[in-house]
Amino acid sequence: MLYRCKHINFMLILRKSFIPALVLLATGILTCWVDPSPGQTLSPPPGKPTIIEFSRPLCPICKEMEAILLEVKARYRDQLEIRFVYRDPDERLFKEFHIIFVPTQVFLDASGKEVYRNEGIFPKEKLLEKLKELRFIRD
Repeated sequence: MLYRCKHINFMLILRKSFIPALVLLATGILTCWVDPSPGQTLSPPPGKPTIIEFSRPLCPICKEMEAILLEVKARYRDQLEIRFVYRDPDERLFKEFHIIFVPTQVFLDASGKEVYRNEGIFPKEKLLEKLKELRFIRD
């Protein structure tokens, strides 16, 4: 994944000093998002369902949901793809998927069709139940 930042070269700041980069992020002067690498799309890999997590970098609820999804991703890596998209400043994907509230999880089946969506925190146990119901994962 490629990390891009608005108006400022984040990697240049990070190389010079970690603390100023954190201060800029915390104050909102520097806004970063994850952008798909060239050639990478948000459609699922062939035969693999995908969850796209839409969030904001400084949102505490989003961070909580991200931790849950990272746990699920680690356990079911071979069955499921999980991708993270951050709102600022790239609005294109948020508009394309009609995202109003963060965090929002969009569930795409292996063909790329949206089959479910959740807004807000999705507790891990309930998320796993839904993934099994959608046949995204199996134990």
